[in-house]
Amino acid sequence: MSEQVTAEKRKQFRAIRGTRDILPPDSSLWNWFERTAREVFESFNFRDIRVPIFEETSLFARAVGTDTDIVGKEMFTFESHSGSGEGTGGTESLSLRPEATASVVRAYIEHGMHNLPGNQKLYYVGPMFRRERPQKGRYRQFYQIGAEVLGPSDAPGIDAEVIEMLLVLFGRVGLTRTTLYINSIGCKDCRPKYVELLREELRKVKDKLGADSQRRIETNPLRVLDSKLPEEQEIIATLPRISDHLCEGCRAHFAKLKEELALRGVAYEENWRLVRGLDYYTRTTFEVIAEGLGSQNAVCGGGRYDGLVELLGGPPTKGIGFAIGTDRAILSIQESGNLPKLLGLDVFVAWMSAKCYPAAAAIARKLRDAGFAVELPAEEMKFKKSLGLADKLGARYALILGEDEVATGTFTLKRLADAQQNKFSEGELLSHLESERKAIGA
Repeated sequence: MSEQVTAEKRKQFRAIRGTRDILPPDSSLWNWFERTAREVFESFNFRDIRVPIFEETSLFARAVGTDTDIVGKEMFTFESHSGSGEGTGGTESLSLRPEATASVVRAYIEHGMHNLPGNQKLYYVGPMFRRERPQKGRYRQFYQIGAEVLGPSDAPGIDAEVIEMLLVLFGRVGLTRTTLYINSIGCKDCRPKYVELLREELRKVKDKLGADSQRRIETNPLRVLDSKLPEEQEIIATLPRISDHLCEGCRAHFAKLKEELALRGVAYEENWRLVRGLDYYTRTTFEVIAEGLGSQNAVCGGGRYDGLVELLGGPPTKGIGFAIGTDRAILSIQESGNLPKLLGLDVFVAWMSAKCYPAAAAIARKLRDAGFAVELPAEEMKFKKSLGLADKLGARYALILGEDEVATGTFTLKRLADAQQNKFSEGELLSHLESERKAIGA
C-alpha cells in the first residue's frame, strides 16, 4: 500500500467551513425552539408546509432578483441532467434554496392553493444555503423558521397578526431584549417616484459614497439605505424619506397597521430606512433586532409582497411573511442566559444481577410508555459504578432493582439531587413519578 493511500485513509474529516454539527445538549435547545414555534404558529391557525431544498435557479433569480448579492454571489448552483432516463439530453440549472418564500409561492401556484377558501396561512422550518463569509451567527448552511400568508386580502389586520404572532413566539422562548422596527415602503403607484427622487439625490453625493453604494444608485437605490458603513451614515440621514412621499392609500394602510398593533399591545419603533429593494415588495416592512449579537443583530425580517405570486406566474394575490434566523435567535437566547429547563434523562434503571434484568426491562418499557426518558444498561454493572454513571448522565432518579426488590415486587427510587430514596410498588412508582413531573412543570 502506498504512503499516499495510507495518508488518505488516516485523514480526519471535518465539517466544511461555514457549516457545523449541532450536538446534544444544544440540539435539545433547538428542538425546543422549533417545537415552540410550531405550537405558537398553529395556535394562530398556520399550517406546516415542506418544500424541496433545491429548485430551478431561475425561480430564485426571478423572485429574489438578479441584481441582489444572494443571486449574484451567494447561491450554491449546480447543473443536473434534465429528464428521468438516458438519452433525454440537456441539463438544467438547480440551486440550493437561499430562502424559502419563493418555494412556498411556487407551491401555492403549482397546487392551485388560490382556489382554497380564505387566506392560506403557512409556516416552514428548515435549512437554507448561501455562500456567505462565515461570521458570528452566520453560516453557509443556516436555518430559518418562517411564515407566509397568501390570499385575496391585504388588510392591515393581517400584517398586525403576523407581527403579533412573531412577538408571541419571542416572548414564549425568552427573547425579551428585542426591538420591533416597522416601516411602509409604498406601492407601485408611489414608490417609483420616490425611488427616482432618491436616485437623483444620491447622484449628487456619489463621490462621497463607497463602491457598493455607488453601484446601487443605478441598480437599486433603496439598498443604499441599508448601508452600515460609518462614513455614509451622515449622508444617508439627509436623504428624502419615503414616509413623506406615500400615496393616500399607503398612508392610510400604514396608519391602520399602527392602530392594529396598538390594539394588540405590540410596541414598535418606526424606522424609515427599513426597506426592501425588490419591486414586488409593497407597503409593510418590519424587522426585529436582539441584544448580544453585535452589529449583525437582526433575528427576523419580513414584509408584504403583493406582487410576487403574479411575478412567478400565478393569479393576482396578496402576500406577507417573515423569516426568523434560527441560528441567531438561539445564539441570543444562549447569550442572555435565559435558558429553558429542558427535559433530560428521568430514570436510570440500576439492576444488580442477571435475575433482575427481565424485571428491569419490563419496568423500563412501562416507564417509557408513560412518557419518561429511561436509560437501561445493557450489561450488568456494580452498584457504585451504576449510580456514578446515572449521575454523569444527569438522571433525576436511579431506580434500584436488586434481588430483594424482585422478590417483593417493589422498586427503590433514589432522587439523585438529594439522595432521598423510597420503596414503591409498580403502581405507586408510576403515580409518584407522574406527580413529581407535574410539580416541576415538565
